[in-house]
Amino acid sequence: MKKLNRYVSTSISNSILLVLFIIIGFDSIAAIIDEVSLIEGNYTFSAVLIFVLFSVPGNVFDWLPFSALVGSLAGLGTLASSSELVVMRSAGVSTLKIVWMVMRPTIVIMLIGTLIAEYVAPVTENIAQSDRAIALHNTENILNKEGLWHREGNDFMHFNVVQPNGVLYGVTIYSFDDQRHLVQTLVADRAIYQSDHWLLEDFSVSLLGSDTIEVKTGISDIWETELTPNLLKFLVLDPIDLSIEGLWQYSNYREQQGLNSGQYRLALWKKILQPVSTLSLVLIAISFIFGPLREVTMGFRIFIGVLFGVVFRTVQDMMSPASLVYGFEPLYASLIPIVTCLIIGGWFLRRAK
Repeated sequence: MKKLNRYVSTSISNSILLVLFIIIGFDSIAAIIDEVSLIEGNYTFSAVLIFVLFSVPGNVFDWLPFSALVGSLAGLGTLASSSELVVMRSAGVSTLKIVWMVMRPTIVIMLIGTLIAEYVAPVTENIAQSDRAIALHNTENILNKEGLWHREGNDFMHFNVVQPNGVLYGVTIYSFDDQRHLVQTLVADRAIYQSDHWLLEDFSVSLLGSDTIEVKTGISDIWETELTPNLLKFLVLDPIDLSIEGLWQYSNYREQQGLNSGQYRLALWKKILQPVSTLSLVLIAISFIFGPLREVTMGFRIFIGVLFGVVFRTVQDMMSPASLVYGFEPLYASLIPIVTCLIIGGWFLRRAK
């Protein structure tokens, strides 16, 4: 039985990893093509390759559910086409046992992917985004559309470039009173984090009165704010690229500032439930092999797997903004597609017994 377990696990693992490698390859090529159109100045082709390479760890976790679905269909389909599944069941191996043989390597791959997404991807993605921003744009205090906006109380901040080592370039801060009247603007070439505060360099402050404007300039000054480099690294990345711990911290911070944290809560639940989502899709693949796709060609199995994966991802992408627009719990938006897959997979498996 150990040899059989090892054989099935190896077949499924190889299929999932092969599909993942192909998808990441195509995704990286598409990303390079998109970035090539932006090449200018310091943003060279080698910088494009480095940016795409540093983005790969985050993409691995994102594509794992889809790869697990198609890979499981391909691996099990190969076993079914050679009648090995029939021989296993004739030898007394139950359907549930085969399900566990397939789930076990998937769980291992998913755990490795989760560790990459939690500890590797946020770091590499942060470096990739900051280096790309520096290469593409000047760091002077001129607002650019690629910069980052943030709100803290009545202050609205814009940063042209955020570096992970606690350095900001092109800092602009608009301060409003409680009646939403602009009372002050601050512009600085750079801000550097030092121990427990920020140091502004080459700054200019404009104080707006009822009919006067007073301008002050300086070489350096202390900037008191609750923002830290640790919080700013969350601002640089898209919610889906953050770690679970980072999503939890930053969503709590936004709620403390009176800001909407729905997008980050949604990404948090999506990441937490990603392993369950992957297993539900693998269950679908198993049920298809024992059910309606038992005697079809390999190409048709893969086509169905891709089609179902696209539908699953589309439903997820539709439920996410729906939860933000209609205000229902983000947890439900993540659970509905997963529960649907579990019901469909369980129903097909029950019919196959």
